Amino acid sequence: MNAEQSHLPPGVEVIASLPEAAAGIPAGAEARTIRVTLAPGDPGAPPHRHPGPLFGYVTQGEILFELEGQPPRVIKAGDALFEPGGDVIHYQGANNLPDAQSQLVVTMLAPPGTPVLTVVGPEELAERRHLRVTQP
Repeated sequence: MNAEQSHLPPGVEVIASLPEAAAGIPAGAEARTIRVTLAPGDPGAPPHRHPGPLFGYVTQGEILFELEGQPPRVIKAGDALFEPGGDVIHYQGANNLPDAQSQLVVTMLAPPGTPVLTVVGPEELAERRHLRVTQP
């Protein structure tokens, strides 16, 4: 137990902390809490961007998660995730389970009125192909 958690009441636990995340919060941002529920085997949204950073937690199942510049990874129930938003492409947020629902809850910090996500077109994906990390 670290010093931060030693002062918390029983039953309260800090799951993850990412101090550098605050640097990416747009001026005047609003906080949005979003629940994403994926049916078994659901590939999730096509490649896209978010207007601001988000911090989330997988509440059920497993998510195959891939951001530009990072290899794909599986995030399981109980794991936290961070996405910087802005120019970074979110390639995958798929349900990694073929026979069970998966779910995550995220808090996004974004300028008011902006869409939760914007799909990236095939031309831009081709231009940025060199930034995608492939599995060995």
